[in-house]
This record gives sequence, structure tokens and C-alpha cells, in this order.
Amino acid sequence: MSITVSGVSKRFGEFWALHDVSLEVGSGELVALIGPSGSGKTTLLRVIAGLERPDVGSIRFDHEDATYQRVASRRVGFVFQHYALFRHLTVFENVAFGLRVRPRAGRLPEAAIRERVDELLRLVQLDVQANRFPNQLSGGQRQRVALARALAIEPRVLLLDEPFGALDAKVRKELRRWLRRFHDELRITSVFVTHDQEEALEVADRVVVMNGGRIEQIGTPDTIYDAPASPFVYDFVGSVNLFHGRVHQGRVRIGALELPAPDHEQAEDAPAVGYARPHDLELVRQSNGHEVIEVVVRHVVGVGPRVRLELERRDGAGLLEAELTREEYRALDLRFGEAAFVRPRALRVYVHEPRGERA
Repeated sequence: MSITVSGVSKRFGEFWALHDVSLEVGSGELVALIGPSGSGKTTLLRVIAGLERPDVGSIRFDHEDATYQRVASRRVGFVFQHYALFRHLTVFENVAFGLRVRPRAGRLPEAAIRERVDELLRLVQLDVQANRFPNQLSGGQRQRVALARALAIEPRVLLLDEPFGALDAKVRKELRRWLRRFHDELRITSVFVTHDQEEALEVADRVVVMNGGRIEQIGTPDTIYDAPASPFVYDFVGSVNLFHGRVHQGRVRIGALELPAPDHEQAEDAPAVGYARPHDLELVRQSNGHEVIEVVVRHVVGVGPRVRLELERRDGAGLLEAELTREEYRALDLRFGEAAFVRPRALRVYVHEPRGERA
């Protein structure tokens, strides 16, 4: 089941939550919506579900216009952040609820309901807990019950709004891996909203980055991270260092450092901002005659296989973050307060000032 969002706009009073949003979600695809608070991602999810009606534009499931269909007619499974389980019902009855409340004419026989629920509980690995109540389960187990309940009605589309937002970091990581494997097995068309960028990049087939009610970029996780389409995406997704300078005829000057900027050969002494990921900074103890930026080590965090260093620029232009392997860090043997030199290996330069720029 594919989803086609065409030119959708949605306003709440004077606030435009969505501006002319268009999106194609392929059949069996898992797509993540990310963006800052107020970017429109949850509103878009609710419009797809039918919980909100667009002021302009349309929603299609395959070739069927669903724009004005009622929620029940769309056959959408919705999983919320806070589970929304019935506390007085067992795990089994929570999952069976959507099947039991169907109109009598469309309701399955009791034996078929029990078979369907048993199958789903095995699928989400909770068949042993079938007779427990929600307060007897962990947060991760409750979220899996919510997912099984959404799947019980055999939805054409699965929508998840911050599905792991109420869970601690370790459980979140376990569940997102489980969701990826689960989706690969079922191949149900799914869209999920998350504030956790790592979650989106790890789980989704494609990621949609939203800002101010518009889509900034759509792409695979690798594309979103390695080839951002705008300063906003570069700044929003992952850690990034900003270098302010000026660009002139394909060269950018940042303090004492001059680097090529081939995308801006026509620029004439224009203000520019360069972006570089922490792992794209080359860090050395000696300048050896090269053009570099002098820094002082202010903080070192060595957790796991990589080491992050917070560096203060000697020219007063702020802080930088570098990321090294443990082997690279041991070879440099840098300590707090020591001087070093930095040069970006890869720098993406934009002539205009970025929206949402960090202070």
C-alpha cells in the first residue's frame, strides 16, 4: 500500500503547521519524519491517519483518494508514545479490542479472534504474558502490546508517533532494532515520527527532514547525513562544526586558513559559512608549515571505540568538536589545556547565512 501526499497545507488559527507538503511513501517502505518541535511532522502523520483534515491538498492510498475518508475507513494502525493501553484489560484483551468492537456484520468469529491475537502475541514475543495486565509489564513490553493492537485490525498502513519516546535509552535501542527486524518480516507500509535522529538514521529506509511546516530534504539515511541539501539539514542532523569566513572566486578564507570552495567560483568576497563533521577534522600537534587553525583542548570524552575532544579556537571564534579513533587519540596523546592544530578534511561551504544557526 503506497501513500501519496500531494500539496498538503494545514493551518491552526494563524499558524500554518504544513505548507504545500508533498511526499511519496512506497509500498512496504519504512519512512521516518524528523525535525525540530513545531516543524509539522506530527501534524503530517495525523493528516495521513485522518485525525486532521488538510485545508489544501490530498491524501491517496494506492490510487484511492482518502482525503475525506473517516479514520475507520482508512484502516490505519496508529501507535502512540504513551501506549494508551486499557489498564483494566489483560494483554490478550487489549490486542483483541479492535476486533471485538467491529460491527457485528464484520466481526470475526470468537475462535478466529483468539487465533489472530495468539498469532500477534507470538509475533511480538509476548504470548507468555497474555494474561497479565499493563501495569505488570515493562515499558518496552507495553509498547509491543500497543503495536500488536494496532496490527490486529490488519491495517493497510502503520503510523507511529514517537513510539519509543517514553522509554529509557537502552530499551529504546533494543526496541528500534526489534522494529526494524519486525518491519522486514511484515513489510507493512510504515511512517514514524521521532525526535531521535540516531533512531531515524538506523531504522528507516528513507528519512524526511521537516522545518517550519515544509520538507527540507528526503533521502536515504546515508544521503541525509553525508549530503545535506541545505544548511538547516547539515546543522540539524548530527554534530557539526561551523566555520565563519568569506568566499572569493572559488576559495574560502577562515581566519588564517584558505580552502577550495569550487561551488562558489562566481562569488565576490561574500560572507560564508563552512560545515564540517567532527570526524572530518584533522587534528595534529604541529602545524608543519600548513595553514591550520590553532586550538586548545578543553575537554576529552572517551567512551566506546571513539574519543571526542572539545577544542577552543585561539582566535576567539568559539568551540570545535573533533572525533578520533582511540588509536589516533593515543598517538596524539593530547591532554587538557594542551595546544593543537585543526584543519577540515571536508568542508561544505554555503554563501548565505544558515537558518537556525547555532550560537
